[in-house]
Amino acid sequence: MRVATVLHHPVRPVPSYRSTLFTPSPAKMKTLRFSFSHRSTKFKVLAAKKQLPELRSRKQKQDGENLLSRDQKAEEGFDLGWLPAFPHVLIASMSNFLFGYHIGVMNGPIVSIAKELGFEGNPILEGLVVSIFIAGAFVGSISSGSLADKLGCRRTFQIDTIPLILGAIISAQAHSLDEMLWGRFLVGLGIGVNTVLVPIYISEVAPTKYRGSLGTLCQVGTCLGIITSLFLGIPAEDDPHWWRTMLYIASLPGFILALGMQFAVESPRWLCKVGMLNDAKAVIGNLWGESEINKAIEEFQLVIKKDGSDLDSQWSELLEEPHSRVAFIGDGALASLLVGVTNFAGALCASYLMDKEGRQKLLIGSYLGMAISMLLVVGATSLPLDEDFSHNLSILGTLFYIFTFAIGAGPVTGLVIPELSSNRTRGKIMGFSFSVHWVCNFLVGLFFLDLVETFGVAPVYAGFGGVSLLSALFAYYFIEETKGRSLEEIEMSLNANSTPGNK
Repeated sequence: MRVATVLHHPVRPVPSYRSTLFTPSPAKMKTLRFSFSHRSTKFKVLAAKKQLPELRSRKQKQDGENLLSRDQKAEEGFDLGWLPAFPHVLIASMSNFLFGYHIGVMNGPIVSIAKELGFEGNPILEGLVVSIFIAGAFVGSISSGSLADKLGCRRTFQIDTIPLILGAIISAQAHSLDEMLWGRFLVGLGIGVNTVLVPIYISEVAPTKYRGSLGTLCQVGTCLGIITSLFLGIPAEDDPHWWRTMLYIASLPGFILALGMQFAVESPRWLCKVGMLNDAKAVIGNLWGESEINKAIEEFQLVIKKDGSDLDSQWSELLEEPHSRVAFIGDGALASLLVGVTNFAGALCASYLMDKEGRQKLLIGSYLGMAISMLLVVGATSLPLDEDFSHNLSILGTLFYIFTFAIGAGPVTGLVIPELSSNRTRGKIMGFSFSVHWVCNFLVGLFFLDLVETFGVAPVYAGFGGVSLLSALFAYYFIEETKGRSLEEIEMSLNANSTPGNK
């Protein structure tokens, strides 16, 4: 997941202790789950370039069943195979709502906060209050993969609500700059963990056929959080103390997330890795259909047997193929800069197109569109145009940037990284990628105004356009399509292509 904010403004992104009381016993796990009865759905899977014999024989064996399944689907007229996983994904996306809320919550009230806490007129301290969460987000993102590997997604989500809730409350009742900074840092710590964890959870829980569409809920949640914070910030113009209410409100989604995760399922892949096969089968049967249980468990165990456990994976493995290529996808977060309703509209379009057009096409089109939008802004600021026309062209370029970002680079990146990551290194790759994201965010916010002052608006925006073009080329040559393929099929294909005999 990525988000866009305003380029002419410094980037100010503002992004589970779970005791045994929160942990249901294995015997009770089935009663603590969302459940929907549904007709089992078979998925038509795109074959990997080089499938292992096990996958090839299984595909041939199920051809007849898949044909029957398609006939049944045509008779039914519509497909609700996504519904069983939806409430679990929705609860996880509450983390992205918090992320979006904290991006926008400081935009309006920062002047009132500075005046009340005694640092009014100091732009450095004002910027520090807004962006201190980046330091926390960096720490959170770099540590989140290891936490998820050891504790599982559900428990990590719940533990992570502690800094989110405490940080919001400390910030809301702060009476000094130090208290505000500590509160914001804790919020960033929690946001950093969640920005890594949500894409992993969704990619491992969602059925293969609907993984792309459900994955876009990350971006939708972020956009809704931003819109909510901007809407709630309207009274801050007349009430100088309203910012405290806004920050108290920020603690509420944390409680909802902690409670909701008590009833959400654990990743079936993680359950299989830690030996809880019966629980993994129950989750697969509930979310994917009873007919998928044996196939999924077999694929999980093949991958685990081949790669070993992620608990003993090392950071140095990110430098090896095929992991290194996936890790570098996280470097494309340089221009995560404008938010609003256009962002939300783009995210909705992405949710429709993700599983129809595929990830690679959306990424390439998105980066090309972002490059074009930057060229429009360059033309508006450097060509001798009519003032009104120049102004409108700049607005058009900005809105087009938001839309093209939200339709591909925003939601696809957060989804395709865990899809292309191996079961063994998925957590660490996500942690590395989002750490790079936060560092780039910080650097853009830190140096943007200085670069504009030194080189001018047009060269800086042209540079962003150049980065977008390079990202499009990277997506064309190095991103492998993952639409319609299980995570295990993708991993086996990448491993087969990266062996010496296949280079």
